[in-house]
Order: sequence, then C-alpha cells, then structure tokens
Amino acid sequence: MTDHSASQEPDASSRYEDSLPTSSLAMMARLDDLGISYVLHTHPPLRTVEDSQRLSGPMDGAHIKNLYLRDRKKKNYLVVAEQNLPIDLKQLEEKLGCGRLSFGSADRLMEHLGVRPGAVSPLTLTNDRDQKVQLVMDKSLLSEDLINVHPLVNDKTLTISIKDLDAFLDDTGHLATRITI
Repeated sequence: MTDHSASQEPDASSRYEDSLPTSSLAMMARLDDLGISYVLHTHPPLRTVEDSQRLSGPMDGAHIKNLYLRDRKKKNYLVVAEQNLPIDLKQLEEKLGCGRLSFGSADRLMEHLGVRPGAVSPLTLTNDRDQKVQLVMDKSLLSEDLINVHPLVNDKTLTISIKDLDAFLDDTGHLATRITI
C-alpha cells in the first residue's frame, strides 16, 4: 500500500495553516487585540454549505456562505449571505452594476484573501491590505446578533457578534456594501 499523504495538496484545514500569510492563531490574536469577543468551535473540515449544515446544530448565530467572485474588469468581490439563500449571479451583477461575475480561481483567492477554497469568510479581508476586494453582504444579516465565520481555516469556526464583525471590518478599512441579494 502506498502512502499518498506526502504528496497530498494542502487543504483549507489548520494542518496547512503554516503556509498561509496569516494563521488562525494570529487571526484570533488580532481579534483579542481589538477587544472582539468570540466563541471558538473546532470541528472536522467543512468544505461545503452541506458540511456546515450537518454541524450547525450546536452553534448559535447565522451560518453563512462566502463567494469569492471576479468580474470581467478584474474587480474582486467577497459576497456574504445566509447559507441557504440562493444567489443568482446575473441579478447580483445588476445590483452591483458590474460586468459578468464568475468564481475567482484558487490562485487568485490565495493572492487576494490569503486562504484556500473552503476557508473564505469576512475575516480573510485581514489579508487584503491593498483594498482590492469589495465586500458585499446581504442586508438580512444585519438582523442577526451573532454570525459564524471561519478564522482563515475550515476546521475552526468563530461565533462573533455582527457589531464586532463590523468593528473588525472597520479596522481592516473595508466597508461592506449591504444589499438585498
């Protein structure tokens, strides 16, 4: 039997976080420095919304999906919405007044947000120091008290308040465009 683990591509779990620009521990330390409270949940890697739904029972707060998108003019977007909300990219293009949207590549995701597919969350904006990614959040999330976000890896989830998420985003210099998706 051959051991394929040595040749395995890095995934979005903590196992490979030493190859990221910012580790989950550094992310949580930044939140601590900002006085942002959170509850840390550790779990098996969550690669899809379906994976998250199987686990979401014990966690309070909104569960979200995060889409890293790019338009024809090479403008980058991070779209955040409740995990069960269907997102029509054509309608989103119209609401944002942008060109045709498509999913950004894994290489661009790493370049702009410093994570691998499966670990995208608003916290990844910590790595967008040049403000090249526009954050778009569904307005319905404003009615939530708590939100669940990955801290740059997909085997940890932080439950934080929407107010504290906004404080973090303010610290990164990212203002969320809030629309009804």
